Amino acid sequence: MTYSTDDGFPAMFAAGDALGTWVSIGHPAIVEAAARAGFEFVVIDTEHTELSLETVADLTRAAAAAPGDLGVIVRPAWNDPVRIKRILDIGVDGIIVPMVDTPEDARELIRATRYPPEGVRGVASGRAAGYGQRFVEYVEEDHRSVIVIAQIETPTGVENAADIAAVDGIDSLFVGPADLSASLGVFAEWDAPELEDAMARVIDAGAEADIPVGTLTVRADDIDDRVERGFDYLLAGKDMTTLIETGERIREQYAESTAAHRD
Repeated sequence: MTYSTDDGFPAMFAAGDALGTWVSIGHPAIVEAAARAGFEFVVIDTEHTELSLETVADLTRAAAAAPGDLGVIVRPAWNDPVRIKRILDIGVDGIIVPMVDTPEDARELIRATRYPPEGVRGVASGRAAGYGQRFVEYVEEDHRSVIVIAQIETPTGVENAADIAAVDGIDSLFVGPADLSASLGVFAEWDAPELEDAMARVIDAGAEADIPVGTLTVRADDIDDRVERGFDYLLAGKDMTTLIETGERIREQYAESTAAHRD
């Protein structure tokens, strides 16, 4: 699907035509590097990292100041309205929530992102509302533009994927490959038939609801496989893994070069 770059990141994402990367290091330079590398968005993880809300805010500001139109999506630790509202008040583009297993989980997620009477999000005039300058507009309408992504990570989630995708306000499904493989009893067996079937069912659920479905691939070598499976968008690369494995390749090349020179 084509899109106009004038529509910005949300339109690109909705079209299933955006490439993101995973951020677990709490330094603004990581976000700036992602922008300069040409990624359309980053996912900042607070589920499995020590990143604080203050750090998330700093990374979000770095994205806003970086070249281009880098989107920011944040993952909270859980489908918790308190955690979610504090992230949304920072003014991020979207939220990706782990372990969404049922349509009711999805509806709770949407309620956490919406102000009354549609939801339970507490009203505030933080950065998302321009520190009060856009308070009324944001509360009345603009907050609905936040991208809401439900992570499918268990057999129950796979079974209910079509119903989750159909919940009004869910903008995307996301296959969490590590948790899903573990919950299926085939941890890190990326070609296991059970995992392949589960991924295909989630992709079909997204297609039926006309919303994009994404997943994570840590290494560039796996991108072709994920695209061929039919995922609409990818999170490709993870900052710490990229640093470690690039360092390993440099060290190995240096060892080979110096050994050859001595010979």
